[in-house]
Amino acid sequence: MQEQANGTSPRQSSCLVNGPIIVGAGPSGLAVAATLRQHSVPFTILERSNGIADLWTNRTYGRLRLHLPKVFCELPHVRFPPDFPIYPSKHDFLRYLHSYAAHFSIAPLFGRAVTQARFDEAAALWRVTAVADGGEVTEYVSKWLVVASGENAEVVVPKVKGRERFAGEVLHSSEYKSGERFKGKRVLVVGCGNSGMEMCLDLCEHGAIPFMSVRSGVHVLPREMLWSSTFGIAMKLLRWLPVKLVDRLLLLAAKMALGDTEKYGLKRPKLGPLEIKDVTGKSPVLDVGAWSLIKSGNIKVVAEVESLGCNGARFVDGSEMAFDAVIFATGYRSNVPSWLQDAGGFFTEDGKPRARSPASSNWRGPNGLYCIGFSGKGLLGAGNDALRAAADIAGSWLQEQEQAAAGISPV
Repeated sequence: MQEQANGTSPRQSSCLVNGPIIVGAGPSGLAVAATLRQHSVPFTILERSNGIADLWTNRTYGRLRLHLPKVFCELPHVRFPPDFPIYPSKHDFLRYLHSYAAHFSIAPLFGRAVTQARFDEAAALWRVTAVADGGEVTEYVSKWLVVASGENAEVVVPKVKGRERFAGEVLHSSEYKSGERFKGKRVLVVGCGNSGMEMCLDLCEHGAIPFMSVRSGVHVLPREMLWSSTFGIAMKLLRWLPVKLVDRLLLLAAKMALGDTEKYGLKRPKLGPLEIKDVTGKSPVLDVGAWSLIKSGNIKVVAEVESLGCNGARFVDGSEMAFDAVIFATGYRSNVPSWLQDAGGFFTEDGKPRARSPASSNWRGPNGLYCIGFSGKGLLGAGNDALRAAADIAGSWLQEQEQAAAGISPV
């Protein structure tokens, strides 16, 4: 253990937890905590930041709205208020989450960064080490560990040759709040997902000159078709039709509504939007206004970045352009491998549950290990996993309580 600046070792303690340890106080952690509360099962949430939903609070841009209708984004047991818009804003969603936590009396331990979690075979217990903001080190011990730190725990910034030479501003989308301060500037946005497209729209509306660098194919779909959400229509069709056929119908409707996206530099992948989501986890872009600006030339699509120079970028097609700023809209990744000692191999090297059959069982691992928010199915998927995991934990917790009351030692 490293010593503190004054030469003394940080304070250490141990805490036996009655109920599961939940790592993460985002929507996934709140969903499983609320459901455990419904089952009268106690829990302890460890959260590295100083508040709930850190990603939504501190690492999202101001104009962000839920890309899916609110009915698909509700957490278990509590609906959105009826006066919320169909697509709630970032601030609406945060109000909902804070109200949700208060409703279920969820009080995470904030400022607790988990540095290690391991399963003690001899004791059949999980030992989770967390460091508080003040440097205190605590080992939390429980029979159950719920990993709810999510797929978006750490930013992903690709290594680009020459970045250190670029004289302008370089930032990740997690640091972007508004295009207001980029007025009149040429801004290169690297990435063409939902965030990249929406930031280009925001930049354009604030008088900046955005360029969007596209490395691979992307599916752009209208957010709504036939006066209904595209996602809602897709979910209904999937009840009766196979994924490939639903994809063909979605792409036909998208072409009728948007035209040929490849004509403007946005090549569609070979796999359809739903199939590619299942295979890779990559979501299609649900257009909220950027597409019309791409067609009008106000948002310019450029090739993949080959390198950065002092005043701009060189692209793989050999062209060069000058820029005042570069924004990496290159997403996030899980940080689970950095702290979970996963002897059972439940998680892959990139911090996602290993593919299993049936896929619906991916929320439960060995030795009382659970994961919420890693299904690639957004808030709806996280809520479903939370219901399953909490019910499973509640069953074994209740059995343990009954054995204790009867004076029977747990096996």
